Amino acid sequence: MFSLPVLIGIIAVIIIITGVFTVKQQTAAIIERFGKFHSIRQSGLHFKIPLIDKISGKLSLKIQQLDVIVETKTKDDVFVKLKVSVQYMVIKEKVYDAFYKLDYPHDQITSYVFDVVRAEVPKLRLDDVFERKDDIAIAVKTELNEAMMNYGYDIIKTLVTDIDPDEQVKEAMNRINASEREKIAAQYEGDAQRILIVEKAKAEAESKRLQGQGIADQRREIARGLEESVEVLNKVGINSQEASALIVVTQHYDTLQSVGEHTNSNLILLPNSPQAGSDMLNNMVASFSASNQIGEAMKEAKNKNKEQ
Repeated sequence: MFSLPVLIGIIAVIIIITGVFTVKQQTAAIIERFGKFHSIRQSGLHFKIPLIDKISGKLSLKIQQLDVIVETKTKDDVFVKLKVSVQYMVIKEKVYDAFYKLDYPHDQITSYVFDVVRAEVPKLRLDDVFERKDDIAIAVKTELNEAMMNYGYDIIKTLVTDIDPDEQVKEAMNRINASEREKIAAQYEGDAQRILIVEKAKAEAESKRLQGQGIADQRREIARGLEESVEVLNKVGINSQEASALIVVTQHYDTLQSVGEHTNSNLILLPNSPQAGSDMLNNMVASFSASNQIGEAMKEAKNKNKEQ
């Protein structure tokens, strides 16, 4: 048998083991005495009377999150699933209410979320649900705060984290989006082609203008060169007709020399004799003379008509 000191020691050890307890940080312990609420113990080392006091439960004072998935219908008759994340915490000063007034806080929060979402979403079209998800989250938070505050819970924030329409609806939305993008791409492509055509036309017009200007300048320089050549030959006693014939013959031989420098040339020069060049010049001079005579005759006829 145990001696009295040993028995007292054993009882003391049992009292210490069953009577001393600790509460973790951000946690509240509810102590009951003979089944009746006695006190709330916060974090730290505490003592309770063995066999008389007991820890009925503990509540976390940390922020917790509850994800609720709600399926409902929009105004345009599209079924959609919304994932609502509710962040909440037990109010430190209302631990008693949170422990004794509400057995299943998750079920209570879920019920309110379902009620609010199924009241708000049917007012909106599917596109508006995506655009106004923050308004839905605010409505849920407002309703939950009013209801859960009485039970010792503070709703920190509510978030609509996912909107999931039916798979066929998503495919239809993707097709609509793709069609719109293809339409815009076609418009941009058409605009680009139109700009290319306009710019190409402008470039061709500018090229033609510059080409014509170049030909005109070339002919002007040729005429100026011929005029200077004739003047030089006139100074040495060669008249204009002889000078022109000499220039034509000189250009004829220059042309033959230029053609002869290219061995693979397919160019054929007609006529190809100096006499033919001289004949061409004579014909041109005769034409000019005939034209001048005709012009003089027409002037005389007009003057006679005026006199009559």
